[in-house]
Amino acid sequence: MTIELTPELGVPLTDDVKISDLRQGAIAACITAKLLEENGLEIPPPTLADKETAAALATAYAKDPERTNSAITPKKIAKLTPASLLQTRAILDEFGQLIAKQSSEIRNLVTNKLLLETENPDARVRLKALELLGKISDVGLFTERSEVTITHQSNDDLKAKLREKLEKLKAVDVEAREVRAPVVDSLDKELGL
Repeated sequence: MTIELTPELGVPLTDDVKISDLRQGAIAACITAKLLEENGLEIPPPTLADKETAAALATAYAKDPERTNSAITPKKIAKLTPASLLQTRAILDEFGQLIAKQSSEIRNLVTNKLLLETENPDARVRLKALELLGKISDVGLFTERSEVTITHQSNDDLKAKLREKLEKLKAVDVEAREVRAPVVDSLDKELGL
């Protein structure tokens, strides 16, 4: 099947069209590139420059998606090679995986590595691996737990306890004044006040 294309020359590419999301723009550009490839466009494998461009775009998007989305314009995307666009989409798709899935994979990987380390000939490494395995939340062997007890009291009970504490503080303050008074009097006499 041959597609006959008649280009319109002299149509300016403007920045009027905003790409709302880099991910969506990369998907659209990749679909276009794939369609063109199916119809005869040869897309070379990504070069080192294509990979670096894709990595820079993906990193910028990961750090600040809103700023990256506002900075990406159709003119800028048009300057990218199809290989760099395909590479960018691949990276963004990989970043877009569900974090829950990735965290469970990482948990399994770490657990398996720790299990391997329990057979290490070095006793320190074995003990540390066993300790960390025991701290895994599923195991909960070495987790420190603190218990919080909340007792509900009426306003009258709280007021009574507060008065009791204030009376104790007053008594302590009065005793301190009684102890300080003779000392202050003797200092006053020595200083001639």
